[in-house]
Amino acid sequence: MAKSVKHLAVALQGGGAHGAFTWGVLDRLLEEENLYLDGFCGTSAGAMNAALLAYGLQKGGREEARNLLHQFWRTTSEYAAFSFLRPSVYDRLYGNGNMDFTIGYRMVEFFNMFLSPYLNPVDYNPLRDILLKMIDFDDLRACTVTKLFVCATNVRRGRVRVFGLPEMSIDALLASACLPYLYRAVTIDGEDYWDGGFMGNPPLFPLVDGTPCSDILLVQINPINVDTTPRSATEIKGRVNELSFNSSLMLEMRRFDLVDRLLSSGANPGGRFRKVFIHNINPEKIMQRYNLSSKLNADWAFLSTLRDHGRQYAEEWLNQHYDKIGLESTCNVREVFL
Repeated sequence: MAKSVKHLAVALQGGGAHGAFTWGVLDRLLEEENLYLDGFCGTSAGAMNAALLAYGLQKGGREEARNLLHQFWRTTSEYAAFSFLRPSVYDRLYGNGNMDFTIGYRMVEFFNMFLSPYLNPVDYNPLRDILLKMIDFDDLRACTVTKLFVCATNVRRGRVRVFGLPEMSIDALLASACLPYLYRAVTIDGEDYWDGGFMGNPPLFPLVDGTPCSDILLVQINPINVDTTPRSATEIKGRVNELSFNSSLMLEMRRFDLVDRLLSSGANPGGRFRKVFIHNINPEKIMQRYNLSSKLNADWAFLSTLRDHGRQYAEEWLNQHYDKIGLESTCNVREVFL
């Protein structure tokens, strides 16, 4: 029996190489022919995934979108094979995706303490070359099959900037993924931007305001809960990263809960609000295994493992919740986020 037609808007967190998990989720969702993906909002790696998927849908449909996502992550891994940030032999043999014994990563940590990326005369970001080879941004801006929103952080003004399709560019994507301790700020229209995760990881309001879809699926990467309090310097730094990159999402979810309670009580001041069903895929137990160093690990074996986990989580979510799309939230916002 064929599944009924459903519509989803999808919000994608950022998290460096951990975005390969999101790739796996999207790869599985694209196999559902009756599931229409009406819009995407992404940050950092989530922005890359979202842009490639939207471009693929526009150019050749679901299979083209799947192929582009695979090509992007494969090419990223190939570029990283020549990087000093590739995992050491010891990490490959005994690690779990972390680069605790990778000299290149320890060098980055050390130099980040006192060297600015503005001292680097080259300021080369391989993602620029990769994305320009894969995406014709004129065609992407003309996309009609889905909506696309990418967020970055305005450094000077301290607020989120959301780029929609008419504003989409290579600089918008690079701004969304600009980690300030690795790269110089990306300048767009005279303003400098850093990684969008500082102010929205990801923001959900563009999907509420910019699409008619009643359902939002949030694909998480950064754990909200951890089992133990970090003790080592590496663990502490990783947890601070997770907390800071989750903070804006936690606040936005509190607002969603408030609106939901207002609507449930029959109140809707000025008719400004509409019912939105929240769903989430949260690989918290898996992501707790990995520390901050793994977000820079683009080794193909590691990326493939994350992709496979993403496909598995998406499969389980579809089996459990597909029929509830359009009818109810499958994420208990108060329990998960408040």
